[in-house]
Amino acid sequence: MAVELAPASNPLTPAAQDAVALKRVFAQIHADSCPTSFNFHMHTVNSDGQLQPELVLQQAIAIGLQGFAITDHHSVNGYRIAQRWLEEHQFEYPDRPLPHLWTGVEVTSQLLDAEVHILGYAFNPESPAMQRYLQRHAPKGEDAKADRVISAIHEAGGLAVLAHPVRYRRSPEDLIPSAARLGIDGVEAFYAYNNPNPWQTSPEQTRRVQRLSTTFNLLNTCGTDTHGLSLLQRL
Repeated sequence: MAVELAPASNPLTPAAQDAVALKRVFAQIHADSCPTSFNFHMHTVNSDGQLQPELVLQQAIAIGLQGFAITDHHSVNGYRIAQRWLEEHQFEYPDRPLPHLWTGVEVTSQLLDAEVHILGYAFNPESPAMQRYLQRHAPKGEDAKADRVISAIHEAGGLAVLAHPVRYRRSPEDLIPSAARLGIDGVEAFYAYNNPNPWQTSPEQTRRVQRLSTTFNLLNTCGTDTHGLSLLQRL
């Protein structure tokens, strides 16, 4: 079952930065939303992926995605290229339905003395608050603390999400409550931890994460975390 894509909430807000519309989409995400309706975790050659941004767009259109975000590590260069391509494609084919692209990034952070990854969505990439996290390298020192990262994303108008919560050396039962206290908006509940083919969310891990997201009133997201050549797989 496809999720209904929310309409633009404010005509003055760039579509890629419409956090209100994205929040409505996240509120409807379920186990079957990825990878053919939505995909909120993928990487291009602008960080550690293998896909050119233009090929990401071509695949997204071919798959029939309704919405997605490119989440390169500490960079929005891939997003910028994809956004330009999308605008040109829309101008050339005004009647063709195209997926909604939101800004995205993945930031290496520290939470409870563990390294975690925080996904930022629908933020203003020009915001001064985000510049220290868009330098193509992981932040250090105080800038790497999860509370700083979450605050920067919020200051830039975006939503902050804890990526793949069952992949870290600390348990999700430790990390998610801590992240919630810091104001995180959501968790990547639907994730394929063992890279199955075809892609499907990992049932046991999903149940653990969703129990916690319900307890702490967090949004659930989904993504393939693509690093290879297909948006339908992680590798």
